[in-house]
Amino acid sequence: MKKVQSKPVPATKTATRRRVPKWAMASTETPSDEDAYYLRSIGRALDVLNCFDGQVPLSLKEISARAGLPESSLFRVLRTLEKHEYLQQFRDGTYQLSPRLIFGWLVRAADRVREIARPELERLVNAFNETASLAYLFDDRIHVLDCLETFHEIRMTNKVGRVLPPHCSALGKAITAFQDRPLADRLLEVYGLTARTEHTITDRQHLFAELAQVRKSGVACDREESIRGGICFAAAVSAANKPVVTAVSLSTPAIRMDNKRELEIQAALLEAARNIAKKL
Repeated sequence: MKKVQSKPVPATKTATRRRVPKWAMASTETPSDEDAYYLRSIGRALDVLNCFDGQVPLSLKEISARAGLPESSLFRVLRTLEKHEYLQQFRDGTYQLSPRLIFGWLVRAADRVREIARPELERLVNAFNETASLAYLFDDRIHVLDCLETFHEIRMTNKVGRVLPPHCSALGKAITAFQDRPLADRLLEVYGLTARTEHTITDRQHLFAELAQVRKSGVACDREESIRGGICFAAAVSAANKPVVTAVSLSTPAIRMDNKRELEIQAALLEAARNIAKKL
C-alpha cells in the first residue's frame, strides 16, 4: 500500500505590527484645557492679556478678579509679560498693554464700535438726509472710522481713515474736549493749529475755552472752520468708566441749515451717542 504524503502547510505570514503615533489616536475634537498638550502657563498669560481693552490701565487686584487668578500667582505672570515687553507698569502700580500690542487691541475695539454705531448712522442719514460720520481716537490721532453720505448733489463728504484736525473739525473737538490736558496738548501738537479758513480757531486759549463748553453741552460744532460753506455738529460717545475715544457727527452745507434744524440735529446726535454708549 502506497503511503500518501500530505503537502506541507505553508507557514502563516506574521502580520507586521506598526506603532500608531499618538497624534493619530487623539480625538479630532478641539482639545480641552485638560489636554496633555495644553500649556497652562501660556494659557494664564493669554488670559491676563485678554483682561485689557487697550484704554484703561488695570491694578493687580482688578486683573486678579478678571482673570480669576490669585494675586500671588498673578504677580509672576505680570512680571514675565512685563519683562518680555507685552505689558508696561506705571508709577501708580497699574498695568497697561505695551505699544507693541495696544494698537492691535485698539483696532479690534474700533471694529466693535463701528459695528454697534452703524444703525445709528443710518438713522441719522434717514432722518436728516445729510452725511453722518463716526470718528475714533487711535493713540494721538483722530481718524474717520465710518461714513454714510447723503444723495444730495451738493453735500458734505468724508473719507474713512482720514486724520481729523482736533481744533477745527466737530468730531475732532468732540473727542479732544474729553481728554486729559497732556493728551489734548499732544493731539494739537501732532496736528498743529493750522488755519483752514478765516473762521478756524488758531489761538490755544480760545480753543480750550470752547472745548470746555463742549464738555458741558456734549456737542461740538464746526461752523465753516475746516471748509468754507460746511457746517458740522458732533457728539462724543461717553460710556461709563471708559475714556471718550469716539464721536458721531452730521454735516451739511450751510445753505441747508437754520436755527430749528440745528437744534433738531444736536438733539438727535446726543441721542445717537447715548444709544451707542449703552451698547458699549
